[in-house]
Amino acid sequence: MAATTTPGVTALLLDLDGTLVNSEAANDERLRRVCAARGWTYSDDLAALFPGRRPDDVFASEPGPWAGEDPAELMALMVALTPREALEPVPGAAGLVRHAAARVPVALVTSAVAAWAEMCLDEVLGVRELFTTIVTREHVERGKPDPEPYALACARLGVAPRNAVAVEDAPAGLISAAAAGVGTTVGLTGTFTASGLAMADRIVTSLADVEALL
Repeated sequence: MAATTTPGVTALLLDLDGTLVNSEAANDERLRRVCAARGWTYSDDLAALFPGRRPDDVFASEPGPWAGEDPAELMALMVALTPREALEPVPGAAGLVRHAAARVPVALVTSAVAAWAEMCLDEVLGVRELFTTIVTREHVERGKPDPEPYALACARLGVAPRNAVAVEDAPAGLISAAAAGVGTTVGLTGTFTASGLAMADRIVTSLADVEALL
């Protein structure tokens, strides 16, 4: 028998990078490597454009030293240059997934490619089998902050968005979830401060705090 969950909550929707896996340092390093390979100057302002978004969307839509470059080519370069040895679980990530999966369906909603998501869930977290569905960049035409990723996750789970909880570490993801009608958006501090996640319904400093919502 499934454990008791909070009345009205029928699904947990989880971002990946920065939410379940501490990959932001690795993401910053891969941007540094791309900049070095292209002869660009890395800056914190450039790095701040990427959390929660598909890199090729950033390359295609944001001003930067990549103007005129092929976004798909740069995306492939970023994936190739990612230092996987820097990856580690966010504290409490695997425990949250196990806690949630005993109560409600769990979906991963990420801007990452499928191969990256599967590797993180299998090799870093060891909880791949507990996810009912996985939405990656290959499954949508428009990535976060567009609502399409979260709308698709809810459709696949067969749940009303208003009854779902979404956990994100970046504004783009929170905006995406809210625009899809997700009833409770949770901002996890770390990548951004609480003020940067002010659009969330709730702000937490630990994934353990999310368990109380389920």
